Amino acid sequence: MSTPSQILRDRWLEALLPRVGETGWTMVAAKQAAREIELTAGEQALAAPNGVSDLIDRFIDRAVDEALVNLSSETLATLRTHERVSAGLKAWLDALEPHRDAVRKAAGHGLLPWGAGAAAKRVWSIADAIWEAAGDMATDYNRQTKRALLSAVIPRVVLYWLEQPDPERVQRFIEMRLQEAMKLGQAGGKILGPVLDFAERVRSRREARDL
Repeated sequence: MSTPSQILRDRWLEALLPRVGETGWTMVAAKQAAREIELTAGEQALAAPNGVSDLIDRFIDRAVDEALVNLSSETLATLRTHERVSAGLKAWLDALEPHRDAVRKAAGHGLLPWGAGAAAKRVWSIADAIWEAAGDMATDYNRQTKRALLSAVIPRVVLYWLEQPDPERVQRFIEMRLQEAMKLGQAGGKILGPVLDFAERVRSRREARDL
């Protein structure tokens, strides 16, 4: 169930989105949208205390939510792991399709990891949702590795998708980038896995001595 702040944020976002393609994710555009739907200063503070950043977060979250709903109606169990991840990433892009210009503006405002810490957090949350939809519930170092690798893939895919309207080419690009990430993950796991396993054994022995 949506909270009052979420309801207000959604109303504000709906009013802002038609402007974003032309103006970008600016506070000027956000304030104009707020006036259009008669949001008070207090309601604006409740809906998005961090301003435009919160509205971008909600924009991304809604696309993730829509992608997860669409994925739930597909038979992912018969697919291999990288195919499930590919399907999740494509479902997310499909959810963003009606707002391609808004994504382009968001990319320049911090959607991509080189934007800032908040941007990296956004991309990580997308990667986490896609991996969980693919059935990955790992809690060891593999969880972090998988999400880190996909987080590195997502910005490259978004940039390609923004300039390439052909869905088939986008799909091929996604598959190539995921294959590269899988190879990197396999190579890194051979080094990182034993190191982390050794560290875990050392930690466990220390805890046992302290009992």
